[in-house]
Amino acid sequence: MVISISGLNSPLALKLIDSTHDSQIETLSASGQHARAVSVFQERIGSITSPEDLVQDYEVYSFVMKAFDLESQIFGKAIIRKVLESDPSDSSSLVNRLTDDRFNDLNEALGFTAEGGEQVVPDFNDPDWQQGIIDKYFEQTLTNGYTEENENVGIALTFRNKVESIDNWYDVLKNKDLSNFFITALGLPTEMAAIDVDKQAQLLSKSYDLEKLSDPKEQDRLVTRFLAIADVQNPQTSNIKSAALTILQNSSSLNSSLIQLSWDIPSVRFSSYSLYR
Repeated sequence: MVISISGLNSPLALKLIDSTHDSQIETLSASGQHARAVSVFQERIGSITSPEDLVQDYEVYSFVMKAFDLESQIFGKAIIRKVLESDPSDSSSLVNRLTDDRFNDLNEALGFTAEGGEQVVPDFNDPDWQQGIIDKYFEQTLTNGYTEENENVGIALTFRNKVESIDNWYDVLKNKDLSNFFITALGLPTEMAAIDVDKQAQLLSKSYDLEKLSDPKEQDRLVTRFLAIADVQNPQTSNIKSAALTILQNSSSLNSSLIQLSWDIPSVRFSSYSLYR
């Protein structure tokens, strides 16, 4: 991690992340490990013409998997190959039978298989496409690091990263962090996660209108509400002195910029069912 958020309450941690985001990306990009990974990806991705080619080039394959937060699945090459060969328009295909939306994102982004099952040779030499994957790689690297130190912040960042792709409640329910985010922010009981998915979707649709998410201010309000409740239900604060010291130690490496850490948080009063009506 470029900076540590350990010991900070979640709203303050997120403010620090937002204040230093660009500098952290620059620092990560300049590090030897990540700079080499990007260089290898750019040099070799253009020669990839099939899912088989991809999984056989371990360095390029690993880079892509990390970009889509699938690092834990790297050794499942046979499954990943089948996911990439799956017809995205066929409800019975493997990619659509897996409940984790990260596999759908991977299938869509790489585009080896068109609707109808036709195998395609994508143009991976497109610099805009390459930069999109590189950006995902760095954003995911930061998000994973933050999540290790503060789970609540990690969930909020996942919401931010995925909010533009949410079209219905099933898009939410197939992602554990998004489900957690909305159940918490809307003050719904955590036990609802155990009921039928269709019933969960019905309950969520009655509690909130997804069309509101088109408003960035509404997104911010949901994040603020989620963090306020999540920090009560799942406290992340500990070792404040250590966290403050880490911030001071890292401030010089972040372009010596002053980071305003004041955060005005109104008192929060809520019941689990009356928060978002």
